[in-house]
Amino acid sequence: MTKNNFRRLLLTFEALSDLGREMTVAREFPETARIMLTSLCEAVGAREGVLFTYSDRPSMLTSVSHLGFATFPQVVFIPLLPKHAHALVSSRGPVAVGSTNYELYLSPNGNIAPELFRCLAPLRVAGKLVGVVALGRREDDAAYESDHLEAIATLVNYMALAVQNHVLTQSLETRIAENLRLLGSLHNFYDNALEAFAAAIDVKEPAIHGHSLRVGRYAAAVAESMGMDMSAVAGIKAAGYLHDVGMVAVDRHIWQKPSQLDPVEFKEMADHTIVGHRILSGIEFPWPKVAEVVRSHHERADGSGYPDQLRMSEISQPARIVAVCDTFDAMTSQRPYRRPLQVGEALSEIVRLTPQKYDPVPVHGLLVQVRRDSTGTNKQPFLDRRLVCNISPSDIDNLASLVQYKLTSGRTYHT
Repeated sequence: MTKNNFRRLLLTFEALSDLGREMTVAREFPETARIMLTSLCEAVGAREGVLFTYSDRPSMLTSVSHLGFATFPQVVFIPLLPKHAHALVSSRGPVAVGSTNYELYLSPNGNIAPELFRCLAPLRVAGKLVGVVALGRREDDAAYESDHLEAIATLVNYMALAVQNHVLTQSLETRIAENLRLLGSLHNFYDNALEAFAAAIDVKEPAIHGHSLRVGRYAAAVAESMGMDMSAVAGIKAAGYLHDVGMVAVDRHIWQKPSQLDPVEFKEMADHTIVGHRILSGIEFPWPKVAEVVRSHHERADGSGYPDQLRMSEISQPARIVAVCDTFDAMTSQRPYRRPLQVGEALSEIVRLTPQKYDPVPVHGLLVQVRRDSTGTNKQPFLDRRLVCNISPSDIDNLASLVQYKLTSGRTYHT
């Protein structure tokens, strides 16, 4: 069941990647609509589907694109009564439909029989109905279960934005203002989908629950403290969320082993970086180097890491940031083979290993964020709620000074 759920999440995320890319390509909207509808159907195993736009004067659904239906008019229209429009607007999300309930949402007075549809997904932006995706039969005539409806709910958010953006072409000024708002919405949808992936990655072993989420959030905060722009911060957060995606291929008993791994077990564990890179390399993210970071987050400055034994100048800056944050969370988390370190202990150990193992710049960024927590000046707490900040601001300042001293005492650092 876990593998099936993760596979569905992966298909959903691949569809999200496709939708995000297609929304930014300059082409006629019907072609964009066809590509988006195809991505959605493939993600949930639907054999048939149609994308409608909605107009309220008169209240009408009009098809933009359809696929899979054996016989279908070139353009489909379905007039809606007020009760139908209200039901679609007030629906909590996609709904499975059949002969007993389709009349709640659709009128039979159009040029197509509503009985053809098995699932309806209203497209809404800011509470306003802009369209509907209607899906027909699934593969092997299987039903639309709750997990399919959840995946559809995530994907149609993108489609709603695309439909709304299409409508806004009537007014250039309005389109510019709305696009700025929609861009923020796109980042939110991506972030929500990535959080779902991060949670799924860690479901295998209770000892690591929340690890991927924390690494993503730590990495974003460290990148922010380094002065990186918001797009770069978002990309680093995404890489942090997904850094352990390859762990789905690691046998559970290895996670639970309370003693040192033998060489075969260590190789299986280490190969999660390669597996993760392979999973993500075919996905086009809005940010560069996500797959590269997943492959390189266990590389170390002195070449002692894996899988490629890269040295400092060969490791991308996002990967160096995720490496520091991954190490910090691992040190402060319970593991079968050791107790968790306190925050101060973990920071001291990371500083001890800098710059031999870790990039001093994100290490300093980590210290900055913990110091803000210790003085209560962070807008949002940096440390996870399970951690207690047991180190004083002056001790953090001493660690930061030590990092700087190491850099200026004959050691070199290359960007």
